[in-house]
Amino acid sequence: MTPVVEASGVAKRFGATVALADGRLTVQPGETHALVGRNGAGKSTLVGVLTGLLRPDGGEVRFGGEPAPAPGDRAAWRRQVACVYQKPSVVPELSVAENLFLHRQPRGRFGLLSPRKLRAGAAGLLEEWAVHVDPDLPARELSVEQRQLVEIAGALSLGARFVILDEPTAQLEGRAITRLFDRLRTLREQGVTFLFISHHLPEIYEICQRVTVFRDARYVLDADVATLGRDELVAAMIGEARGLVDVGADRPTVSDDAEPALELVDVAGVDLTVRRGEIVGVTGSAASGKRELAEAVVGLRPRTGTVHVDGRRIRPNDVPAALRAGVGYLPGDRNADGFVAGLSVAENATMTIADRLGPAGLVLPSRRTERARTMITDLDVHTSGPEQPVGELSGGNAQKVVMARALASDPKVLVLVQPTAGVDVRSKESLLGAVDGETRGDRAALLVSDELDDLRLCDRVVVMAGGRIVAEHGRGWSEAELVAEIEGVAMTGDGE
Repeated sequence: MTPVVEASGVAKRFGATVALADGRLTVQPGETHALVGRNGAGKSTLVGVLTGLLRPDGGEVRFGGEPAPAPGDRAAWRRQVACVYQKPSVVPELSVAENLFLHRQPRGRFGLLSPRKLRAGAAGLLEEWAVHVDPDLPARELSVEQRQLVEIAGALSLGARFVILDEPTAQLEGRAITRLFDRLRTLREQGVTFLFISHHLPEIYEICQRVTVFRDARYVLDADVATLGRDELVAAMIGEARGLVDVGADRPTVSDDAEPALELVDVAGVDLTVRRGEIVGVTGSAASGKRELAEAVVGLRPRTGTVHVDGRRIRPNDVPAALRAGVGYLPGDRNADGFVAGLSVAENATMTIADRLGPAGLVLPSRRTERARTMITDLDVHTSGPEQPVGELSGGNAQKVVMARALASDPKVLVLVQPTAGVDVRSKESLLGAVDGETRGDRAALLVSDELDDLRLCDRVVVMAGGRIVAEHGRGWSEAELVAEIEGVAMTGDGE
């Protein structure tokens, strides 16, 4: 059987940096094939080569046994391959129909654009690929799930039957992930082949048939998912024969009479106390209100009730007041809210303490650089130096910079939303290790996440549904029970 895509010996350098030394990949027709590896392993570089956005310095790419299109022939590349990225590629100001036919709008009499033909063509395309979205809907109103399906439909309309999915579930909750996977299975039956990139390893075993592992800019392994153990997969990714480190397993017990660090009283209907030295996890579905609760605490959205940090009441809807009171915040979407890509590591990491880096509100570059170097060392940020733009870093290292900013002001309470979303195994260990270390004294953390690895670090976990806390667990909770509560599924108690 001729592979849909085959890459061999692909190499790419950026100056002195070796981004990919030996990229190899073979994807057979009708597969959902996983590509995994730590941040910086070379996955993104290979995707750039496979989509024609990067010209390799060496090696070869073939589609259906034929050489890849010539560099610059974008139409030919789009007929071979499409990529649905974490960051939206739709134009938010345009409708779904206008996005689907961008740069190829149908025309009517006298060569003028035809809104009627545009809408009819989009409706037919959406129906063909079972994407239930109104063609007239502005793209900005699409959910993440809908946006991904619209982008897939648009790619298929151009003739591509090989689609790369870059972290497609990073911003989806459980039911949306299930629906997406159902659609991928249906599309596979219709002859579409997928390359699935994810840091969430259980998804690999659920949706993929084969997996390729990259490590340190090189191909390491290609295996049948059904025969590859999870410990083996992790070991191939990190180069060590072990699984995830159990971060925080030796955390000291927090006394019931420890002083409160964060107190919420009827905040949008939620009462919750986080004590000094404690990490409290908040989980639930995307519609549970967990993220909205975190944003209310830090002043990003209006709220009812009262919030106290270390006994100090914080005015609602006032971010500066929350920061002054001692709140450190890590937002849930680093690309949209976490950093300014064009600014340096130093500028991003010290953004919340700029008024402390020189006299009379001035910033002394030497002082900023000094603080940034300390943060880089403490959080093991892999960067060429404090002046490197954050936009050039891998996802895991960019997230460490966002964490550094949250810690820069020496906060009393950390409010962390999805702190390890879309990062590799080693970066996850580093980030969770930082949270563990920072909360072993008087500092506390409110950790909002649906990642089980994040929640295992917590001293307590509360489950939200419909804007209310519906369950609470101490350490040692049952994974099956917690997931059932998150998904709103009642446990039968009979092991089913």
